[in-house]
Formats: sequence, C-alpha cells, structure tokens
Amino acid sequence: MKTYRLAIVPGDGIGHEIIPAALKVLEAAAKKFDFKLDYTFYDWGAGRHLKEGAFMPEDGLDTLKAFDAVFFGAVGLTEVDDTLPAKLYTFKVRTAFQQYVNFRPVKLFKGLESPLRNKTSKEIDFVVIRENNEGEFVQSGAFFRPESPEGLATDTSIFTRKGIERVAHFAFKLAQKRRKKVTNVTKSNTLIHSLKYWDSVISEVGEQYPDVKLEKMYIDNASANFILHPEYFDVILTTNLFGDILSDLGGGIMGSLGLGGSGNINPEKEYPSMFEPIHGSAPDIAGKGIANPVGTIWSGAILLEHLGETAAAGQIVDAIETVFQQGVKTIDLGGTARTEDFAAGVIKALNA
Repeated sequence: MKTYRLAIVPGDGIGHEIIPAALKVLEAAAKKFDFKLDYTFYDWGAGRHLKEGAFMPEDGLDTLKAFDAVFFGAVGLTEVDDTLPAKLYTFKVRTAFQQYVNFRPVKLFKGLESPLRNKTSKEIDFVVIRENNEGEFVQSGAFFRPESPEGLATDTSIFTRKGIERVAHFAFKLAQKRRKKVTNVTKSNTLIHSLKYWDSVISEVGEQYPDVKLEKMYIDNASANFILHPEYFDVILTTNLFGDILSDLGGGIMGSLGLGGSGNINPEKEYPSMFEPIHGSAPDIAGKGIANPVGTIWSGAILLEHLGETAAAGQIVDAIETVFQQGVKTIDLGGTARTEDFAAGVIKALNA
C-alpha cells in the first residue's frame, strides 16, 4: 500500500474547520483506492505570530521538506498586520520550494447557478495558471523619506527567462490534455518592457507546441470576458498579480470564493507542493461551523492528483458535484448545509 506523508497546516480562522472536514474526505478516498495518508499537524500562522513572534519556527522549511505535500488552510488574523502573512509564510514557502505554478481551476458545478445569466457548466470550465515565484509579488522595493512631501515608494516586478519558460511549458502541456488552447493574459501595451518580454518568451515556448492554439488577451479585456464570455477560455497563463485577481473573479462566477481550490506546485517534485483554498481565513465566521469546505476539499483532490492518485481525485470532484445536484448547498450559496454536513455528503457520494 502506498503511503503519502502530508504536513497539515490549518493556519488561522476557519482553517481549523475546513481542513479537518476535507481530511475526512481524503481519508475516505484513501480507503476506497487503497493508499494511506500519514500526516502531522503544525500550528503555524498568524496565531503563532501573536504568541511567539513568528509564523513558523526557524527550521519550519526544513521540517516541511520531509513531506510529500503540504495541506494548508488559510493565514491571517485582524490583529496581525496584513502585509505579514504572505511575506512570512505563504510567499516564503512558495519561493523556497520552487512552487512556481499556481494552479487554480474554475468550474461551475452542475446543480449550482452562476451569477452570470444564461451561463452553464458548459461555458465555465477553465484553469488559471499563475506564475507563482516572480512578477509583481517579489516584494523588491523600498520607501524613500515616506513622511516628507517628496516621499515615494517603489515595487519592482521581476521577470526572468527561466521563470517565464518553465511556467509556460506547464501551461502548454496542460492544454494538450484539455482543449488545446492557451490564453496569455498580459498588459504589454503599457508595461512595454517586463510584459513585452513575458509575451515574447511565451510565444517562443508556444512554437514548441504546434497542436496548441496560443492567443494574447489584455487583462482588462480578459476581465470583461470572464463575465461576458467565460467559454473563450481553456488554460489561462498569466502573471502573479493578474492571476491572483482573475482567480478570485473565477471564484465569483462559480458562485462563491468558498468554492475555489488551488495548488502551489513544484512540477518536478524536487520539493513538496502546497495545496490551499483560494479564500482567506474569514475570522468573522470562524468557530461557527458554517464555512464552505468545497475549496479545501477540491484542493485536496488537486493534491491527490499531483501525487499520482488521479482516479481518487476525479471521484472526489464528481462527488462534490453529486452533492450539489442533490440540492445541498452551504450557507454562502444560500443553503443550510454546515461545514461538516457538506463534507459528510461528499463522503457518502464517494462511497456510493
């Protein structure tokens, strides 16, 4: 029996509700498909920062390195400066472990209605591939005399050939398994150096995949088409900042940010990858048992797919859809199902 070692980091807020619920689904899948999950919990996040002055211990990365994957909830509390969670936990892990692909699927589950009028599951089914280690989020910048009348601040985006090529190859290979279309979402008509370079390197990589159609779309037009024509998209390839925004918009057209799953992936598996829902820690509803667990369960399915358990992953996603088709909805979707209720429904559908 294959055994996979998982580091479990619930984080803060609703992370302590959605992660345990999703783990029950993963355990049910493991039992059905004859593999084992061996996991260890780590109480890291903003709560630890308040108590001990750090989001994770000094040897935290070395600890995580020993695992096959990291299953993460959410990080952040209202009492903690909101510039710190990304810097001291999320970006730290993504960069150290070369998780250069942020994989965020957008899919309207059958049984749900999109906020978009007349759009169905046939029109809303694509993946946002976001470059995850470079671009606008490298946090290279400074304040200069900020209190003076002449004060200024800078943030410098960084795009390297290596960084662009490797995420582009991932996107094109993914498109080969889907509907063979990559949309490069850019803004090179105004960012005439960084994103012009981004475009040119992606075009070079695209020539190596003649069976995949490559088109370019500016971020403003892409944002409009998410609403007007989501059926245009198959695999979206975009930068760190644009991908962050578009994937939340994708959650919106699915019906709730609570539905979105994601993976921070090191495709070569030289380091563990980290899987998390796209939403935040939602401290305002923490402890009430009403958080939507779907994004976390879906993230767990993406985790299993990354580890090679593709059949189990596919059946988890199908089970989520089955529950929705039965008319069960979480509170954020206008239903009454609580966190544990929905997870139990998914397990029942998985075992049916």
